[in-house]
Amino acid sequence: MQDIIGQLEAKREAARQGGGPERIERQHGQGKLTARERIELFLDAGSFEEWDMFVEHRCVDFGMDRQKIPGDGVVTGYGTVCGRLVFVFSQDFTLFGGSLSMAHARKICKIMDHAIKVGAPVVGLNDSGGARIQEGVDALAGYADVFQRNVLASGVIPQISLIMGPCAGGAVYSPAMTDFIFMVKNTSYMFVTGPEVVKTVTHEQVTAEELGGALTHTSRSGVADLAFENDVEALLMLRRFINFLPASNREKPPVWPCNDPAEREEHSLDTLVPDDPNKPYDMKELIEKIVDEGDFFELQPDYAANIVIGLARMQGSTVGIVANQPLVLAGCLDMDSSRKAGRFVRFCDAFNIPIITLVDVPGFLPGTSQEYGGIIKHGAKLLYAYAEATVPKVTVITRKAYGGAYDVMSSKHLRGDVNFAWPTAEIAVMGSKGAVEIIFRRESNDEEKLRQRTDEYSRRFANPFVAGSRGFIDDVIMPHKTRTRICRSLAMLREKKLENPWRKHGNIPL
Repeated sequence: MQDIIGQLEAKREAARQGGGPERIERQHGQGKLTARERIELFLDAGSFEEWDMFVEHRCVDFGMDRQKIPGDGVVTGYGTVCGRLVFVFSQDFTLFGGSLSMAHARKICKIMDHAIKVGAPVVGLNDSGGARIQEGVDALAGYADVFQRNVLASGVIPQISLIMGPCAGGAVYSPAMTDFIFMVKNTSYMFVTGPEVVKTVTHEQVTAEELGGALTHTSRSGVADLAFENDVEALLMLRRFINFLPASNREKPPVWPCNDPAEREEHSLDTLVPDDPNKPYDMKELIEKIVDEGDFFELQPDYAANIVIGLARMQGSTVGIVANQPLVLAGCLDMDSSRKAGRFVRFCDAFNIPIITLVDVPGFLPGTSQEYGGIIKHGAKLLYAYAEATVPKVTVITRKAYGGAYDVMSSKHLRGDVNFAWPTAEIAVMGSKGAVEIIFRRESNDEEKLRQRTDEYSRRFANPFVAGSRGFIDDVIMPHKTRTRICRSLAMLREKKLENPWRKHGNIPL
């Protein structure tokens, strides 16, 4: 018995040591935590239950039979975040460079299978050199097994990837299929082909950071949702983010204690929208003044900034926010913003999160680059997402809601449940000046008559009352009452039940 206990402790210690003290020191020298340190910081103290600590690879080629260390480069198991169950895997770069073997993949697949069964989020802490070359096709098969789980778990449990080191080649496609990707500045990167391959094939000179660093993916490609300064900040913010999410699609969003009264009024909102219809304002000010305690977790703030998305709470319960941002491109919808918001709306709908939409949109962004880039298909993604969504949807039009963009932004015609407008709202096919120039093009030489026609069109349509008379707007509300009216609407919609016709799946305009 003592011999077995001795062997057990020796194997445990070997697994805890990973690649050994030298490699751990090198990891720390790069400003990175080890796989186990990351888990300890992320989960509640003492809550981690580790699985498969003794798993070893079975490869015997290229001298690998002499390099077997328990754990095989990934730490897996489950624990709690603020008392709520979460499954987690953390790749260990100090051991085989965190490379994925068949055994490594099976460990990840095991916790994903259990997470689906019990209904709990999966968090992946990625820090890997990619497929283990010595295993050849076995490593590739391991990746495909993980990809299959990602797809089966999609829309069933939240999946979050935190990239904390290299993630290259086929390895990038698992995070790409998860719901959210967070990165760490200067120490993490993602790309399908590395700088050397790019140089060989296209003759472009580019660094790993420029090609796939955190700033690239949060501001240019839109692949990642947020970038953090270091491992510690990333893990602490991930804990905060997890608290917004339900455990699975079988649950409603969590409700946390809230001391912010639903009846709170914000009279500063009465002057938020400028008198000049062409003057911008910051939509984030409205968001922060209506949500609980101003706590707004924004996603992708540096990508497609003409639309704002993120999670907040109303009366303690999670809501998704989608809002046009007049400060950027006048709040127009374009290819990037449509994709960004469309995916977020679909996430909220999959996980029973009500959607609040704040509208100030003059239309879709014109131009050859948009048309050649497929704005028709990309805009349709957002339209499809809103039309398909069955969760509670509350919409507030603050100023402009023009043309097809009015329809797209959770209008009553796309099964918006409650649609409000501020007195400053303008709901029309287009702006007054453009409309008059088309309708009265034969009078284009008479500036005075055009001015009169423009004033007439503005009086007729640059207000919320025509839409209100048709029942497309449920009420015109004072801005300072916005929080109260949204909270009441969400309370009324709490037990909403709506189902789409049965189908295997829709064919979203990808």
